[in-house]
Amino acid sequence: MEKPPEAFRTISEVANELTVPKHVLRFWEAKFPQIKPMKRGGGRRYYRPEHVALLKGIRLLLYEDGYTIRGVQKILREQGLRFLMEQMPYAKERENHQWPSEPEVPAVAAEAAKGTISRALEMPSHSADIGVFKAIMDEIQACVRILTAARK
Repeated sequence: MEKPPEAFRTISEVANELTVPKHVLRFWEAKFPQIKPMKRGGGRRYYRPEHVALLKGIRLLLYEDGYTIRGVQKILREQGLRFLMEQMPYAKERENHQWPSEPEVPAVAAEAAKGTISRALEMPSHSADIGVFKAIMDEIQACVRILTAARK
């Protein structure tokens, strides 16, 4: 039996809906004072629908848009809860969005470490070769293109 949209959700239900572990939700509670689930006997958490909408917005910014915890805190401070819950593409348009089981992030750092960056760091600064630095810039631009494509 499916719950109505206005029903409270347990931490397990919210974790399953957002495909994040329960400990992540508890961590977010510590970092975002706006998330205050009702606690019943034994400390069992019950999330209101507005908490779930807020958590969806936080998840979007952290996992999809690449924000840091501090970045999301700043958005909440400057734009407010309404912005995150209503203006984010989630709250209304992506209510039934299926989350990937794990965020997909390309292993760009390993490739960059193999390239000219490590060679450039070994060179004395007075004999720096412009070609090496151009190659470094090309690698950085390639990394940016890969990361941008991964976020879409």
